[in-house]
Amino acid sequence: MTDRQTEASTRLTRRQALAAGSTLGLAAAGLSVSARAQDASDTDAVADAEADTNRAMMDTPGWARFDLGAARVTTVLDGERPGDGPHPTFGMDQEASAMAALMRANYLPETRIVSTFAPTLVELDDNLVLFDTGFGESGRENGLGKLVERMATAGYGTDAVTIVVLTHFHGDHIQGLVRQDGTPVFPNARYVGGQAEWDYWTSQEAASGPQAGNAELVAKLLVPLKDRFTFVSDGEAVVTGITAIAAPGHTPGHMIFEIASQGQRLMLTADTANHFVASLQRPQWHVRFDIDKERAAETRERVFGRIADERIPFIGYHMPFPAVGYVERMADGGFRYIPESYQLAVANEAAGGE
Repeated sequence: MTDRQTEASTRLTRRQALAAGSTLGLAAAGLSVSARAQDASDTDAVADAEADTNRAMMDTPGWARFDLGAARVTTVLDGERPGDGPHPTFGMDQEASAMAALMRANYLPETRIVSTFAPTLVELDDNLVLFDTGFGESGRENGLGKLVERMATAGYGTDAVTIVVLTHFHGDHIQGLVRQDGTPVFPNARYVGGQAEWDYWTSQEAASGPQAGNAELVAKLLVPLKDRFTFVSDGEAVVTGITAIAAPGHTPGHMIFEIASQGQRLMLTADTANHFVASLQRPQWHVRFDIDKERAAETRERVFGRIADERIPFIGYHMPFPAVGYVERMADGGFRYIPESYQLAVANEAAGGE
């Protein structure tokens, strides 16, 4: 047996233990694999146009995986939500015609949008770290909240998760943390969140202002679990190889994370950009979901400027699934999204040697 085969065997054994008896099987041995979820969302209650879109997307892979140095990264599709847009949700400070022209130039529908939601799992050393949790049980009737079942298809039980990191506290990121009966979905995990994010959502300002609905959700789901939380600030490590970076604007304490292993890097940008064209090609345009719109625009330019200049791959929570890609600077100041194809597989193969 070669040194590389021995290392692969050791990693497989550890990952099988992390999976806590789940059927990881051949999926764990591959460098880049994906599986299709067999379930279909109930479309009876949605409009005809949305039902047609959902039917067309039934065969979308439910998860995808790649290696980053010694880390193993799996993105999971919590669900897809078609609707009207992107204007005025995106480019709300612009004319609808400007957004329509941008969509047309990128071969996208001018008045329809499909939003995707992609929590991410990272195996690193002895930890299985989950970044964000999707909609949970509350999203099931709308074809969302598929994280747990698709994790199982990918080979992970909920009890294998050792750390849950919440990039920020919007509902589509936190509702999958707790079941509707109040029990934790990931019973063996500790939780990590931004200190500034916690301080904001538990403040009187959030509870009494336009964000009151989401503050109420935080009070219901997260506050009872405070004793299991560790709070981090800019530059602090979740564990060795995972570093928090402040990226405010979308929410006051919104954070992104850098994953580093064996000289390879990956950025998890969460909701810094929420559309691969509208937010990236026009980073200054306002987005309805951003609490501080000017600061969010500044953060987009800073974060994606670094990603472009350093040629770092990134995972965006709302990027087209499997949500992994790169960006390059455009002459007009925006960023062009480049979906990942085989770059990471080749990089990991080269790093491993012969």
